[in-house]
Amino acid sequence: MIPGTDEYGVDVTVADEDIERLLDVTPADVDPAPELSFCRNVFVPLTTACRYTCTYCTYYDPPGQATLLSKEEIRETVRRGADAGCTEALFTFGDDPDDRYTEIHDRLAEWGHDSIHTYLREACEIALEEGLLPHANPGDQTREQMAEVADLNASMGVMLETTAEVQAHGGPRAKNPGQRLRTIRTAGELGVPFTTGILVGIGEDWADRAESLLAIRELDERYGHIQEVIVQPVVDNERWRGGSPTVDTLRRTVAMARDCLPESVSVQVPPNLAPAREVVDCGIDDLGGVSPVTVDHVNPDYEWPGLDELRAVADHAGVPLRERLPVYDRYATDEWLSGRIADAIDAPDTAGERFRAVRDRGTNPTSVSSD
Repeated sequence: MIPGTDEYGVDVTVADEDIERLLDVTPADVDPAPELSFCRNVFVPLTTACRYTCTYCTYYDPPGQATLLSKEEIRETVRRGADAGCTEALFTFGDDPDDRYTEIHDRLAEWGHDSIHTYLREACEIALEEGLLPHANPGDQTREQMAEVADLNASMGVMLETTAEVQAHGGPRAKNPGQRLRTIRTAGELGVPFTTGILVGIGEDWADRAESLLAIRELDERYGHIQEVIVQPVVDNERWRGGSPTVDTLRRTVAMARDCLPESVSVQVPPNLAPAREVVDCGIDDLGGVSPVTVDHVNPDYEWPGLDELRAVADHAGVPLRERLPVYDRYATDEWLSGRIADAIDAPDTAGERFRAVRDRGTNPTSVSSD
């Protein structure tokens, strides 16, 4: 049984024989994708408060140092993104701040909010007003918390990271795989197009990687809501000096993901953290969200590649590069999109024209417009 699943009522089971079969997969067993995609986004770190203290993470700040963006800062950031031609407002924050972050709770109360999730809803409203489609990645969420914001998001996400209990998650506020899986399941129950993924190199072994990918597959088979799975290597930073996985390890893990997941689910490696050219033949078909105006606030030491570098990766693979929206094409339907998001894409304004131009280029990928 996956650790913690009983505690959170998540009935995800992975058969030992499926793990064994996946462990035999190599890069030679998968085919390169026929194209590569990416999304132009703006990164909005709503708050750096987090109840977890993962040893590889530089995103969270301790109590007394954590920040909370004001509505004015949010509006300025997303407006810059829209002006730069972005389509996605990527909202991130540490998992539901606990009682240690009294300053954050007090400020939210001053602004008329009893939780970070109701404030996220207001932030998503601002993004839509300024011409961007929200994609919120707020960590673990209850059904009520996700439902609070789902209708204002084109898609949402949370990294599963791993189903293993690893020391990097240790401490009194350790992440629990069961809670992560429950969040992914909740997205399926609510019909939210969802991005998830695994971390490579935080103390998990090969069987853990296989189990994590198979758990994601099981939830997608149940709800059909997984649009993308990220295979992300851990990288050195001021809190993590454990090293990164080798290229061979990353190649094998990506191949396992591609073999395990249905063709409809995209596989991504983040191009600022992974040697994309060296794994492009292992089945990746997406290079993730990159920003022309903001840094990667989760990994600030690792700059986003420019559009020219993304083109170079695609040229190296001999495939076209296309821009996409934060919601994948197969989910851009009335069945999956809320009325608010569908109206934003269809709106007869500058933002709607930008969304439709990206969507239509994705339908017929030939080239990507310049920055």
